[in-house]
Amino acid sequence: MKKGFTLAEVLITLGIIGVVAAMTIPTLIQNTNSVKFASQFKKSISTLSQAALMAQAQYDVDYAGAKTASTAANCGTDTISSGVEAQQTICGILNNTLAGQTFYGAYGTTAVKAANGSTAYAFTKKVLPDKAWLVYSLADGSYVGFDPSAVKCGLGAGNILNATALQQASGSGKNAVAAGGLANCLGFIDVNGPTPPNEEVTCNTAGDTKLDPSSNCDVAKTGAQIGDVYPIVFHDGTVEPASNAAKMVLTRGK
Repeated sequence: MKKGFTLAEVLITLGIIGVVAAMTIPTLIQNTNSVKFASQFKKSISTLSQAALMAQAQYDVDYAGAKTASTAANCGTDTISSGVEAQQTICGILNNTLAGQTFYGAYGTTAVKAANGSTAYAFTKKVLPDKAWLVYSLADGSYVGFDPSAVKCGLGAGNILNATALQQASGSGKNAVAAGGLANCLGFIDVNGPTPPNEEVTCNTAGDTKLDPSSNCDVAKTGAQIGDVYPIVFHDGTVEPASNAAKMVLTRGK
């Protein structure tokens, strides 16, 4: 007697496999994205911090030493000259120290293209304020945006990076370094550029997400909370997460 499976049995088996796949594959993709986004965020944070350290070593200027505001018109061509205050901008730091970067323009303009290439890039903001961010693309394709008015981005000795620091403007005076005020030094990293979801990372519980890295929250590894946009703040020779959700992702590393 010849043994084998009937067509009905094969079809039922394939149907079961299809149902299981439909239920598990989206979760697997989200888990993969969570790890990928977190890894890319950590890499971009490191790249921007290294840029400040290199500028400090070569030109005696880091994010705290940038004393001139950036403009969309000049950002792409700004350079740093040691001791020349008018050329000490955040744009100049990035242009002089990063390889493979491209300055696109101001956030929300068609110069910064969305994934479809015809409309302006934008992301869903949860805690970041509305600003005319200046947007770069790094060599790995991630987008970095920062406030064009970012100057004197220094946290100051003894100050803690918290909500108060991120709500206060930086120090005033021609040669003053900020006394803990970093409201004009905020920015973001979109780890996969214009590719969706273009959603800011959030905490699990609505309302818990804060522009305060000193507070705690839990961020899911799947679902909408995983987000690809991370609030950051530039200060001194480093870049750090500016929200509790972004800090949680960076701390756990995946």
